[in-house]
Amino acid sequence: MSLLSQKHLLGIQDITTQDIQLIFETAKQFKEVINRPIKKVPSLRDITIANLFFENSTRTRISFELAEKRLSADVINFSAASSSTKKGETLIDTVNNILAMKVDMIVMRHPNPGAHQLLAKHIDAQIVNAGDGTHEHPTQALLDAFSMQEKLGDLRGKKVLICGDIKHSRVALSNIFCLQKLGAKVRVCGPPTLIPKFIENLGVEVSYDIKESLQWCDVANVLRIQLERQDIKYIPSLREYSMAFGLNKQLLDSLKKEIVIMHPGPMNRGVEIDSDVADSKHAIILQQVENGVAIRMAVLYLLAGKKE
Repeated sequence: MSLLSQKHLLGIQDITTQDIQLIFETAKQFKEVINRPIKKVPSLRDITIANLFFENSTRTRISFELAEKRLSADVINFSAASSSTKKGETLIDTVNNILAMKVDMIVMRHPNPGAHQLLAKHIDAQIVNAGDGTHEHPTQALLDAFSMQEKLGDLRGKKVLICGDIKHSRVALSNIFCLQKLGAKVRVCGPPTLIPKFIENLGVEVSYDIKESLQWCDVANVLRIQLERQDIKYIPSLREYSMAFGLNKQLLDSLKKEIVIMHPGPMNRGVEIDSDVADSKHAIILQQVENGVAIRMAVLYLLAGKKE
């Protein structure tokens, strides 16, 4: 089997376009598996994977756990709330103790950007980044791009709008890296306070006009306002944000074309997206969830194949 160019999946920035296409091809095969009556394959039967979540997560953790079990891996779930890190143990000590139990691979979410890179320098096991602070969330970007490709075909030249809280979003950064590697044009849109100053350096367009941006794009990936990451208020109120930047049926009906609507979740219905948009035929939000399991199966399978 073909292998990824990297031992870990730390971020989209680190992998090649060929890696992305290999993950997509592998995910297509696993998507067939998870739609069969018997949804398991023995591919990772001898592999033990630890899920280390130092930050709350429901969808990503369940998606990874399901992917691991579909591949017949042995799974250990580790919750930071009840861990020794609360007692002052360092991240590396915590992980080394887990590795002493003969774990092969680690899927980790951590509030600090760069935690995965630090870990990769000190431990032998393979690491999958399930989100590090406001930095990257590579598997979310892969499943988003995979879902777009399923809907639109080749993404070269396609116009993708990422709108909402760009400043606090690891999804936005990983999506930008992934889409650019696949040849798409990317624009971000939101209030000036929620768009980082450096973003234009990444080669993306910036807009503060949601209607004009929706008219421009083929796909709109809508991000939620991350109030839990905001130490100061970046918007006057959620109601005013919704009036200025929220996606509603009236706004979409006013466009001269149909566009694809996406959301990485969790959704704040009535804030960044209304229910009549989220549940409409234009939205592929539930397909994103299904594709998330297939993409994560592909990543784990390909990394396990690279085991030395």
